[in-house]
Amino acid sequence: MSRSRLLVTIVSILLALGSLLWLADVLIRLYASLSFVSPLLANLVLGVVLALLTTLIASLIYYAVLFLRPPRRKQPAKTFVEKTDAATETLRAVERQVAQIQDEVVRQALLDRSREIQAILSQGPLHLLVFGTGSAGKTSIVNAIVGRMVGQVGAPMGTTTLGETYSFQLRGLEREIWITDTPGILETGVAGTEREQLARQLATEADLLLFVLDNDLRQSEYEPLRSLVRIGKRSLIVLNKSDLYTEADREAILARLRQRVQSIVAAEDVVAIAANPQVVVLENGDRFQPEPDILPLLRRIAAILRLEGEDLIADNILLQSQRLGEEARRLLDAQRLRQAEKIVDRFQWIGAGVVSVTPLPGIDLLATAAVNAQMVVELGQVYGCELNIERGKELAFSLARTLVSLGVVRGAIELFSIALQTNIGTFVIGRAIQGVTAAYLTRIAGKSFIEYFRRNQEWGDGGITEAVQMQFQLNRRDEFIKAFVQTAIDRVVKPLTQTD
Repeated sequence: MSRSRLLVTIVSILLALGSLLWLADVLIRLYASLSFVSPLLANLVLGVVLALLTTLIASLIYYAVLFLRPPRRKQPAKTFVEKTDAATETLRAVERQVAQIQDEVVRQALLDRSREIQAILSQGPLHLLVFGTGSAGKTSIVNAIVGRMVGQVGAPMGTTTLGETYSFQLRGLEREIWITDTPGILETGVAGTEREQLARQLATEADLLLFVLDNDLRQSEYEPLRSLVRIGKRSLIVLNKSDLYTEADREAILARLRQRVQSIVAAEDVVAIAANPQVVVLENGDRFQPEPDILPLLRRIAAILRLEGEDLIADNILLQSQRLGEEARRLLDAQRLRQAEKIVDRFQWIGAGVVSVTPLPGIDLLATAAVNAQMVVELGQVYGCELNIERGKELAFSLARTLVSLGVVRGAIELFSIALQTNIGTFVIGRAIQGVTAAYLTRIAGKSFIEYFRRNQEWGDGGITEAVQMQFQLNRRDEFIKAFVQTAIDRVVKPLTQTD
């Protein structure tokens, strides 16, 4: 119990006792006065007063107990549980996507990464990463932290092209802590750029980022720091080599740093240290090596990991799960696109052959024939949309009408009339034009439907018209038309010539 609370309790008890004595005296006098008039009335009044007094005393005791009871500690926020559940559900969704990937090697690699993420979520280490320019003294910080926590800097537990990783334990935390050094950012040359990209990638996978500086923050350093904070990376800004500055200069630099990063990093997360202080020459000429001054950093790391460690793990796992899901979706989309393009390629030449053998009398019929309902159904199956043939016909006719209304059919006929007349004889020109045009229109339609299914059966803001126009523009470039005509000659014109 606190001293102020104890004092209030003592004063309250004394006041209550004084009040009781005064009340007792009043009751005795009242009872004596009433007894001379009517003993029955005196007993009745006394009973009522005693009942009220008992109720009052019980109420005082009840509220006193509430007052003296120590306050309940607030239950910790359930953010860790919520984030853990979100990460777990994301991983399940990723595994469902990965199961659809046909490439066995890629599928197994993604499943392995998913299981690694799940293992880290349950019992993995907290991962600290030291990030910054090459001259800021990152390696000295790692050595100082590991040496302080472990007693010596031994062999690293893991070495990569990015740097070395050490492990240590922090009192009060069940999880092991890993700390990784990385190459410097902002290095010149191709090799330096590649190392920086790898370092940034590793930074996105860390739980806590130590962003090391040796002076005020430059704009070139601020940009990568801001980008990492924006994706949710918990960051500490570490001003190293503070022994090179006077106390006034050091405080001035810290004040400028805190002001510049106040929108992305809290003031208490900007600390100054000296991981490898300069040698001091004593008056007698001896050289003295001061101990690393890293206590401010260690205290802040310990405070963050003890209070936020589990949330940092959950945040990081959720981020990694989402990124893995994006990668799985990208691979699955590429696989589906390859399958869908094969379907379009197959149907466009089937349609071309049918129209070439049996020419259609009108443009509308040509547009209708260019879009095969079965192709729509098969494209839907690739993207997990089960359509019956009737729904396929509805979609096919709708797109065919759009092809006609936009003038795509007439434009395609004119385009291939000119292209084919320079390549084939006149005796098959009519049927060839219709066949090649049918193939081309089927391609436009198929490509449009691919985008339709990729958008979860939505045409987008511009509707079906914009989707068709976009595909028509993409598939009328000179290089494509030349290659398409040459393929058409092999698949449509030559069979016609052999038949005749």
